[in-house]
Amino acid sequence: MRPCSASSIWQADCRNMRGSMMSWSCGWLMGRIILASIILAQSRGAITPTRHYTPMTLSWWGIRRTEGAWITSCNLHLSFPPQLSLSIARPGRGKLEAMDDYYKSAADRMSQNGQAYLEEEGFHLDLERYWIEARSIQWWLVAILAGGLLLGLIVTLLTTELYRASARLEITQVAANVTDIDPLENASAVSELQYLNTQYELLESRFMAARVAEAGNLTRSEEFIEAFGLEEEASLTSQDIEEVLLENVSIEPITQSSLVDVRFSSSSPRLSTSLTNLWAQEFIAANYEKRFGANIEARGFLQEQIAELRERLAISEKELVDYANANEILVLDSVGAVSGSDTASQSLIATDLTAINAELAQATADRISAEAGLVSGEFPTFDPRNQLRAELIVAESELAMLRANFGPKYPALLEKEARVKSLRASIEQEAAAYFNAASVRESELRAELEKAKRRFLGQQDQGIQYGILKREVDTNRELYEALLQRFKELEASGAGQNNIKLIDLAELPDKPYAPSLIINMLVAFVGSLVAGAGLVYLRVTLSQTLRDPQDVKRKLGLPLLGAIPKGATEDLAGEILQRTSEISEAYKAVRTNLTFLTPTGAPEVLMITSSVPSEGKSISAAALASSFAQLGKHTLLIDADLRNSKHLKTFGLSEEQRFGLSTLLTSSDTDLSQTVIRIDALGIDFMPTGYKPPNPVELIASDRFNQIIEMARQNYDQVLIDGAPMLSLADAVELSRAVDGVIYVIESDRIKLRGIENALDRLRKTGAQVYGGIVTKLDEHNSAYGYGYG
Repeated sequence: MRPCSASSIWQADCRNMRGSMMSWSCGWLMGRIILASIILAQSRGAITPTRHYTPMTLSWWGIRRTEGAWITSCNLHLSFPPQLSLSIARPGRGKLEAMDDYYKSAADRMSQNGQAYLEEEGFHLDLERYWIEARSIQWWLVAILAGGLLLGLIVTLLTTELYRASARLEITQVAANVTDIDPLENASAVSELQYLNTQYELLESRFMAARVAEAGNLTRSEEFIEAFGLEEEASLTSQDIEEVLLENVSIEPITQSSLVDVRFSSSSPRLSTSLTNLWAQEFIAANYEKRFGANIEARGFLQEQIAELRERLAISEKELVDYANANEILVLDSVGAVSGSDTASQSLIATDLTAINAELAQATADRISAEAGLVSGEFPTFDPRNQLRAELIVAESELAMLRANFGPKYPALLEKEARVKSLRASIEQEAAAYFNAASVRESELRAELEKAKRRFLGQQDQGIQYGILKREVDTNRELYEALLQRFKELEASGAGQNNIKLIDLAELPDKPYAPSLIINMLVAFVGSLVAGAGLVYLRVTLSQTLRDPQDVKRKLGLPLLGAIPKGATEDLAGEILQRTSEISEAYKAVRTNLTFLTPTGAPEVLMITSSVPSEGKSISAAALASSFAQLGKHTLLIDADLRNSKHLKTFGLSEEQRFGLSTLLTSSDTDLSQTVIRIDALGIDFMPTGYKPPNPVELIASDRFNQIIEMARQNYDQVLIDGAPMLSLADAVELSRAVDGVIYVIESDRIKLRGIENALDRLRKTGAQVYGGIVTKLDEHNSAYGYGYG
């Protein structure tokens, strides 16, 4: 068969898809969505190819077998981490077209303790399972959708029509502080937002409802009472009116603006218009009263405070002046860090002390510099002595040249030596004089500093008290000036303007806004979809039987060794003998999977068991034995179901067999060959159960059974044991102790998963190695899971 692209696969699937138009459309849409997801996931590296395809391309090798099951329809499996299993087959083909020789080793699916683990980890979303369940109840879903839409239509027709009127207000922020010393408002965006939210809450408050009810005299308004279906006028209270108003008024702020819409709805368009306008007007009036009603009271309060502060300021200034004159404190400059914090450090004495200290620091620096020059002969850059030093350097250079060329008595040389000595003497005298002058100046300034310090310390206590009085004067003056400024602002502003304005009056609505047929039908449609999805989810979640063969791996933790279709006829043995039959091919797939269980091939001794009788355990054992025999293996099938054997009937043998497994178990003299029957049609040796013993569990648990298994190992390449069912019996548990491994047979959509889990748990507690499961009796109901046949 030729490979084709992913797009071709979906096109082929859509062309061959059978069913109703609804199923075809939904399948096509899901296919396109999944294909886009595959491409996106591959581009991001989320999908690692495990089949024969390269990025952006899938290959189709006929009908694919996944975990031993023949998939003949679109099989989608999504999990996290993302894995995708995609296989396509052409419906209507009765024969299998090809086999995929790709199988994973069962050792990769087994944990270290020998138990199977789930391949998918983390969150698992089986979309395919939900889709299949939805298709199975599609008419129920259609009924739910139709019922929901019908309900939405009925509700729309029976609901009273409502009219809504809208008026628009503009709300601007204003300053409301009495003094300007500590502003109460912040001009930031957060403060403005808080102010607007406060106004919105006031618009919907019970305070506003009470004002509107009183202004409109609604307790006596027949139109209002009739529109809302209230009780008789005598029993109607103001609280009832307020609750009705609050239920029907709504505030809709316009984003990114200071505008807000006030809306009121009722069954009467005229009533809605009048109450909307009344509500807006009452809110404007209430805000005006709140803002400017206390203006005169505030001005009177400020007048009293200003008079009191004026008197306190005069007294504090007089006390400050009297104290300064009495203590001869003269302040030249106020340099306090905070207004009013000046002390004696800003007096004349403090100023002198600061100046003398600065001069002393400079004199000390000069003395140190002069001392350094005296010692090292180095002077500052702009020192006049540098000129003498430069002349000395030149003279020394000339002297060196003369000494190099002439003798010590040369007149010019003697003259130059005298010149050098003279310059050195002059430099030393200048340095000594500069150092002495700097030292004398430093000593005099230090003496003056000590005198000024003694005078300053003598005036320290007086300076502290002066600072206290000065701070009190400054504080009183600032408060007085702030209150006086605020009083002038209030006096100039008078009543002021309202910060809330009516922009648009409400107009009479010409059509109702509710009920809306489109909205109600949309809500009904969405609600119906949610209800349908909930029904599908509950059916999938509460499903207790195994319908999807992949649940063997997902829910039971076992590798899926094969999926066996339901026989087309009652003669299953005949179908097994036909090597080209679907059942025979399916068991060949199971056999192939078994050969990959260990590095040396299939385990030598295997037991086949199930949960309850009639799940296909015995026919599976016979079919597998025949399949191994077809490979040329010397195969023995042991019927170990000592309670209810079915192999004699299947093989057409007499049910009165004297020799069999029970004979070997009870007699050590009986040879293995005496109990074995050759089944030529299947090419295998068969050991029947023999007579039915009264104590089958004790016989199987004996050491004799282990001896029989060892004899079978020595004489046969492959030994298959058909064990008793697991539930309520201990036979299979005892058998599992003597075999290499167990194969568990599960009938599709029959046994609850809890029972299967309990049976597997019993096997595992004995240390049995459960290699995997075989799902039997798959029919057309399982075809949606990708395991249909024919």
